[in-house]
Amino acid sequence: MAVSLMKGQRISLAKEGDSQLTQVFMGLGWDAVKKKGGGFLSSLFGGQSGGDIDLDASCIMFDEKKLIDAVWFRQLTSEDGSIRHSGDNLTGEGEGDDETIHVDLAAVPGNVTSLVFVITSFRGQTFNEIQNAFCRLVDARANKEIASYTLSGGGKNTAQIMARVYRHGGEWKMAAIGEPAQGATYKDVIPKILPFL
Repeated sequence: MAVSLMKGQRISLAKEGDSQLTQVFMGLGWDAVKKKGGGFLSSLFGGQSGGDIDLDASCIMFDEKKLIDAVWFRQLTSEDGSIRHSGDNLTGEGEGDDETIHVDLAAVPGNVTSLVFVITSFRGQTFNEIQNAFCRLVDARANKEIASYTLSGGGKNTAQIMARVYRHGGEWKMAAIGEPAQGATYKDVIPKILPFL
């Protein structure tokens, strides 16, 4: 059964029976925005007429305190090949995960100590405007959800530092962060991530 993560909660990614997880993916999903009325003149003069919401999932690779690499919509595979992004979803249309980031934990280089997952709103809509957004971690081999995190309560932020997957005592663990931030891409959020490493 999946753990519903709360801000600051930590879980181990070791499987029952002491076998280690080796393949995981982080899924991001949200609902497409419902169009509001108002027509052409309303939108021309600043009225709300909807507009597609483009959330982006990113995975940032760190050593103890320094960025090593990042997987995001402009770089879909890490330089070492251990992390792959499914591609950019510009609207949130469809059911289930809209973007996924697959991680081969066994192939992540030894100098990488943390993987930080970040969600950003590329077009600048705040989380007050985004419906049913979620993030989840899945055992890719068993296709079984391990943990989920809900972006509940909205907020005026345009980014969210979701979770950190990190090495500890010879195994991978996950800490839910749930920290709001501002930014259109992961690069804008780096200063806010560093205290969590």
